Amino acid sequence: MNLSRKLLVGTALAGLLLGGCTSKVTEREQYSGYLSNYNNLQEVETPSGGTAMRWVSPSWNPDAYDTVAFNRLELYPAPKPNERVNQQTLNDIQNYMTSKAKSTLGQKYRVVSSPSAAPKGAKTLVMRAAITGVSASNEGMKWYEVVPIAAVVGATQAATGHRDQDTELFIEAEFIDAKSNQTVAKVVRKVFGKQLSNESQKITAQDFKAAIDKLGSDFQAFIK
Repeated sequence: MNLSRKLLVGTALAGLLLGGCTSKVTEREQYSGYLSNYNNLQEVETPSGGTAMRWVSPSWNPDAYDTVAFNRLELYPAPKPNERVNQQTLNDIQNYMTSKAKSTLGQKYRVVSSPSAAPKGAKTLVMRAAITGVSASNEGMKWYEVVPIAAVVGATQAATGHRDQDTELFIEAEFIDAKSNQTVAKVVRKVFGKQLSNESQKITAQDFKAAIDKLGSDFQAFIK
């Protein structure tokens, strides 16, 4: 096989392997059922350079509201802590994200705990949001692992827990106009935390703080 042929085959193999890398967005089969529906979601790039699946009503106007009803991010479905992601980690992530969301909303709106707590005459937007998953998966194969023997080594490392792992946080949210009870925006997002060295390393809230801060900046840009 001549050199050009080898390069062509190598490129094709690289494309196949890289095609199996971790997706940047939440896959349809990973949708939790938290949102009222998942119709018309489209992949968009966020100001921070991330990606999200999002739908926004043509009538969306963040300046049309003065109050947001939001209590806290939920954990949905009911979490099942394990040895890698314990309940304290889930609580810490939930509390940190809730605090960031309220701080961001508070820069523009009056924030109340529920629609009934909004003052009379308020133009209220309801925000529903949930953490729908926390996980770690084996890092996608790199281009230099295309050589068959290197690919075998990579697979062995994954099986024995020595392969680097990507930490992933899944979030779903929607905005609902309190007056019409119609959804005006919805988003399904996956963000990546720190990379773990193996499948035995525990996931902590600290692993996601930088990613959550980026989420906050994207959120601020959206309601600006």
